[in-house]
Amino acid sequence: YPRFGSPASDAQISNYVDMLDFEQDEVFGIFSRRLELIAMAHLAHPGIAQATGKAGTMSEFGVSVLPRARNRGFGRRLFEHAMLHARNRGVETLFIHALSENTAMLKIARNAGATVVREGSESEAWLKLPPDSFASHVGELVESHAAEVDYQLKLHARKVNGLLDALGEVKTSLNKTANVAEE
Repeated sequence: YPRFGSPASDAQISNYVDMLDFEQDEVFGIFSRRLELIAMAHLAHPGIAQATGKAGTMSEFGVSVLPRARNRGFGRRLFEHAMLHARNRGVETLFIHALSENTAMLKIARNAGATVVREGSESEAWLKLPPDSFASHVGELVESHAAEVDYQLKLHARKVNGLLDALGEVKTSLNKTANVAEE
């Protein structure tokens, strides 16, 4: 509801995903320890830029966080990553369209320095991004590598847990077989 303005059905979300232009848009996510996608951000580049006549200068940000994962800073973290990512690609302004009642998203935007304009049940936020720098590129590189290491650690932990579970099942099966043989 906070992301799309109404409870979205599986079909609506599927249509939204089908409309993503992976040649232009970018998607970032946060995975739980169990490798479940719990937060996702969409940085859309072309639509807003084409409307302004200034190709590449503006991008739209949207974020979704599972209800059980909210209030942990995941939306803010994805917004910060999107800001860094966008500025390193020459984007000058981030645009956010949100329900006025989506106070979490509007707080993230305001805290980043965005100008928020409320128009009834909807709000728009505009954030001017600083130009890219050597430090911003290094920062993004470090973030990307840290995210990859985090994901790989979670992946390996999941594999180890699966192996331990399998060993536990074998042990249980062997114990049952030994108990039957003793009887």
